[in-house]
Amino acid sequence: MIQFGVLGSLEVRTAAGARSPKGPKARQVLALLLLRANEVVDVHTLAEELWDVNRARGGVGAIRTHVYNLRSALAADEVTSAAADMLVTESTGYMLRVEPAQLDALRFAELVERGRELFGAGMVAESARGLREALAMWRGRALANVTPGPVLSRHLTYLEELRTRAIEMRVEADMLLGNHRELVAELRTLIAASPLNEWYHTQLIDVLFRSGRRGEALRAFHSLRKLLDQELGLEPSADARRLQHEILAAGSERVPGDTCAVCAHAR
Repeated sequence: MIQFGVLGSLEVRTAAGARSPKGPKARQVLALLLLRANEVVDVHTLAEELWDVNRARGGVGAIRTHVYNLRSALAADEVTSAAADMLVTESTGYMLRVEPAQLDALRFAELVERGRELFGAGMVAESARGLREALAMWRGRALANVTPGPVLSRHLTYLEELRTRAIEMRVEADMLLGNHRELVAELRTLIAASPLNEWYHTQLIDVLFRSGRRGEALRAFHSLRKLLDQELGLEPSADARRLQHEILAAGSERVPGDTCAVCAHAR
C-alpha cells in the first residue's frame, strides 16, 4: 500500500522505497493535497500557495501540468499503478483520497486525540504510551524539503501546535506518574528548542523541586524571569510565581507523588 509522510521530509513510500516528487512546485502541490486529504482543494487555493492569489487565472494551466505530472508519478511504479486513482479531478479543483493508515499526519492526529481521551478518563499510563507512539512518528521538521507558501504555512502552524500539545500532555502524564527525574533532561532540551515556551520552564521548575533539587528549581525560576523580562518585558505567569512561593515556603523535601503544582492549570 502506498503511504505518504509529511512529519519530516515529504515522502512517497512504496515497496520499492521512499521518494519525493521532483521540483519544488510539485512538492508543494502534493503537500497541500495531503494536508487537505479527502477534501477538494480549489484552483484558487492552489494558486495562492504556488504564486499569488491574483495569478489564479493565469496559473490554471500550470496547475493542471503539476497535477498531471503528480498523477503520472504516482502511477509510474507498477506496484502502485492503482495509486493514480487516488488523485481525483473535480469541477473546482483536485482531491487526494487517503486513508488514515496511509498518511502519518492523519495517524498522528488520531493518536493524539486518543491520548487526550485516555488522559481525560484517568488512564494516564495508557495516554503516555499512546502519545509517545504519536510523537515518535515525527522524523524532523514537517515538510522539511518543501518551501511552503502562505496556505501550507498555515497548515504547518496547526501541525506544530498539535505536536506541542501532544508533548505537553505526555509530559503532564509522566509527571502524574512520578517520572520527575527522567523529565529534567527532556525539559531542558525542549526549552533549548523553544526558549519562550513558559509552560516548559514551569514544568522544569516543578520537576527539579520534586526531584529534591530545590536550589536548581529556584535558579530555573530566576532564569525564566530574566528571559521574559529581556525578551518580552513580562513577568512570569501566576502559575510560575505560585510555584516559586511554594518552593520558598517548603522544606528541602517534598512528599513524592504530590499533585503537580501547575498541571491542573495546564489542562
